[in-house]
Amino acid sequence: MDNVNLKKVGLKVTTPRLKILEIMEKAKEHHLSAEDIYRVLFESGDEIGLATIYRVLTQFETAGLVVKHYFEGGQSVFELDHGIHHDHLVCVKCNCVEEFVDSIIEQRQQEIAKQAGYTITDHSLNIYGICKQCQKK
Repeated sequence: MDNVNLKKVGLKVTTPRLKILEIMEKAKEHHLSAEDIYRVLFESGDEIGLATIYRVLTQFETAGLVVKHYFEGGQSVFELDHGIHHDHLVCVKCNCVEEFVDSIIEQRQQEIAKQAGYTITDHSLNIYGICKQCQKK
């Protein structure tokens, strides 16, 4: 994602937008909260306030650059929208989120919707449990 892509979706290129986009692209963890982004910016010496981060993330969501998720635990997280559908495994202890794709689950969802007379316009699947790391503790 770069200046050209920001302009394509109708957003002015600003330092906060570029820095937040860069953090999201380089993050090992694909799902970041506004607070996670703030922490990275703060640690690197950038003075971008939390309110600005929320505002930019909302603009990115409206423009279709990021997807906002509400997982149990109440905190919103954001991920870059690469246009590829996936589902999530969420740890209820450490809140880590792992993505997965399963064609059989996708097929069953289509079949269930069809049997009920529905046309799926959107769907999400979040599986909550305890990750391997937390099980060791």
